[in-house]
Amino acid sequence: MTAGSTQSGRASVDRELPKGFSVGHWTDPVGRTGCTVVLAPDGAVGGVDVRGGAPGTLGTDGLRPGTVIERSHAVLLTGGSAYGLSAVGGVMRYLDERGIGYPIGPVKIPIVGGAVIFDLLSGDPLARPNSDAGYGACTASSTAPELGAVGAGTGATVAKAGGNDSPTPGGVGVASARAGDAIVAAIMVANSVGGIWDDEERDWVAPLSGWDPSSGVLPGANTTIGVVVTDATLTKEQANRVAMVAHDGIARAVRPAHTLYDGDTIFCLASGTATAAYDAVEAVAAVVVARAIAVGVRVAQTG
Repeated sequence: MTAGSTQSGRASVDRELPKGFSVGHWTDPVGRTGCTVVLAPDGAVGGVDVRGGAPGTLGTDGLRPGTVIERSHAVLLTGGSAYGLSAVGGVMRYLDERGIGYPIGPVKIPIVGGAVIFDLLSGDPLARPNSDAGYGACTASSTAPELGAVGAGTGATVAKAGGNDSPTPGGVGVASARAGDAIVAAIMVANSVGGIWDDEERDWVAPLSGWDPSSGVLPGANTTIGVVVTDATLTKEQANRVAMVAHDGIARAVRPAHTLYDGDTIFCLASGTATAAYDAVEAVAAVVVARAIAVGVRVAQTG
């Protein structure tokens, strides 16, 4: 599947993943949590950019320029706050069983990054993705993943800064576009303090009634996280810059974004099998991130 409706009845959004990437979800609909895994089993040059005042991440230091390892094999996006990072054990096990990893002598170590959202108050606060959940997300991976309130987006909510007692469901969205011969796609999980604005349709997907810091917003209880994947050829420095520029997409779609209460994080994975001008990849990354956020929340609203 290369395209699909945003379910707003007005727009169509490409959702084609570059070759060599897949996305899988594990969903707990009762506990209202889950995790999503982006797999790159052949390895991809990795980068990351972390913003906001309340991040929860895994393996980000090793993705920065000047470190030894160039290629990553997966990114975990998970609910359960910091508890959900235990799901990485299942992702590691899945990759290890397939002989995937960075070789160090006779062993291979899978390189996996991760980021969390806080969804512990959406359902059962003791329901948290674990190692089996991470493994299950990997085994369910697909090039046409589900959208909306699934995986890491199951318990996500948005537009929480206006004193809204019933915040709008957030969710997982996917969007893609071409940059030269390359595909640039974004897999995003929206769980923000801010409302969600569709920059292309010019309307609110989830309006924020007002910014009221005294309305009971919980520090660290929000975040928009995701992964930009591309088959473009990028250096590690360029992958980090793409992740940085991709945050412009969060700022377009989430209003306000990057607050003290959010832990917004974007990873970039580049497989290097296609040719594209680097500046085009940057520009397209911001566009597809904004699209993916709006799409995921729209789908979650319509069920």
